[in-house]
Amino acid sequence: MQIPVELGKNSYLVTVERGVIKHADTYFNLNRKVLIVTDSGVPAKYAEAVAERCAKPVLVTIPQGEESKNLKNFEELCRKMLSEGFTRTDCVVAVGGGVVGDLGGFAAASFMRGIDFYNIPTTVLSQVDSSIGGKVAIDMAGIKNCVGAFYQPKAVLIDPDVLSTLPQRQIANGLAEAVKMAVNFDENLLSVFETEDIMANIGSIICASLEIKAQVVKADEKEKGLRRVLNFGHTIGHGIETAGGLNALYHGECVALGMLPMCSDELRPRVQAILKKLSLPVTCNVDADAVWEAIGHDKKLSGDSITVVYAEKAGSYELRSMPLQDFKDTVYSFVNGEV
Repeated sequence: MQIPVELGKNSYLVTVERGVIKHADTYFNLNRKVLIVTDSGVPAKYAEAVAERCAKPVLVTIPQGEESKNLKNFEELCRKMLSEGFTRTDCVVAVGGGVVGDLGGFAAASFMRGIDFYNIPTTVLSQVDSSIGGKVAIDMAGIKNCVGAFYQPKAVLIDPDVLSTLPQRQIANGLAEAVKMAVNFDENLLSVFETEDIMANIGSIICASLEIKAQVVKADEKEKGLRRVLNFGHTIGHGIETAGGLNALYHGECVALGMLPMCSDELRPRVQAILKKLSLPVTCNVDADAVWEAIGHDKKLSGDSITVVYAEKAGSYELRSMPLQDFKDTVYSFVNGEV
């Protein structure tokens, strides 16, 4: 299946097909120098399969984990391209999850003022969400994604076969983002989570999530309006993730938690039941003050108010401007187990 992301001159195709990673050169222009970025948690055979299809592959493997999405590794990638004689006609291919995609994409966006970038996401989280839309970034001073850009890939390949090597927790971590999109845009998809065998429907869940995100990105490429809805669960979720430090829950787990206080009393039990079915958390054990301090760095804060994404009913969303004190009370109540 091919899903178009229609952005005028920045348009590209997302190809979803089993085994497609072995034929990357059919969809990517790899007849040049190619920086392949992966991490130590990704089976080496995936990046090697891509390298076999490249004219001049240069493979860089960074350590696994969010902490690798930093300025040092960004500099390492740029230095590697310089030392290997990369020019503006060469490219970067990310093979891995969101960390690899964000870091590799930001290096591509920055090197020589921008070279071609391709993405091959290998986790559920990156397949349903972060691999498309063009958000690339690194973390700094303990703040997620505070240095970055909007830089669209030239193409994305999604191979569901690579998910077979993922532990169940990582699969659930990624599906949290699909639940997020279902809550705001697609009650039928939400019903799939409620009533169907999740793994038996994983391919259709990935495609449905991608189609939702592609339509949102088409309408709002640089997050000035509708695309902000994709931040549902993220403001509180990022706060929980940052407050947890090195022992933090996974990103999707934190997003799952962040959705709950932003659902109506009517909708929240349905979402909680789905999260439990996926073995995702519905309560957290972090310090509320630390969560609020982390939220204070959020890009969505504005003066004495904050715009949040709220879901009154399944398949719907509302952008609400909340007084900062009211939002703070909501955060503290949820983190302290009162919501």
